[in-house]
Amino acid sequence: MEIKGITVSPVDMAKRKTWDMRAGDTVKVTQKIKEKGKIRLQAFEGLVLARKHGSDSGATFTVRKVASGVGVERVFPLYSPNIESIEVTKRAKVRRAKLYHIREKATKEINKQMRNIRSANDEAIAETAAKNAPKVAPAPKAAAPAAEAKA
Repeated sequence: MEIKGITVSPVDMAKRKTWDMRAGDTVKVTQKIKEKGKIRLQAFEGLVLARKHGSDSGATFTVRKVASGVGVERVFPLYSPNIESIEVTKRAKVRRAKLYHIREKATKEINKQMRNIRSANDEAIAETAAKNAPKVAPAPKAAAPAAEAKA
C-alpha cells in the first residue's frame, strides 16, 4: 500500500532487498500457514530456478523440489508477509539467470531410471514365473515298437 510516496507494508522491505538469493541456490523458505485459526510454519526447501523483477515490489522467485518422485514448483512473492524467512543452504555456480532447463533434465533422468527398472522388472518377472510354474512330471516313455527292438 502506498500513501503519498510512502510505502506501508508489514514486511521490512529494506531487509528483504538485501537478501542475496539467486538462481542455483538451494533455499529453505519458511512460510506462515493459517489453519483453523492457528498459524503454523511450514518449510519448502528446493532449488531456485529464477528470480524475477529484481527488487521491485512485485518481485518473485521460483523454487523447485522433488517430493515423492514428483517435481513441485512454487512461485513466492519476495515481499509477501506470509514468508517468515529465507535461508540459503547451498550455493551453486551457474551460468544462466533462469534454470528452466532443469525441468527437462529431471524428466530425462527419470525416464532413464524407468528404463532400467523395466528391464530389471522383466528379468524378475521371468524368474518368478519360472519358479512358480506348475511342476509337470515328465510323460512316461512308451515302449519301443517291436521292429526297432529287433534291429
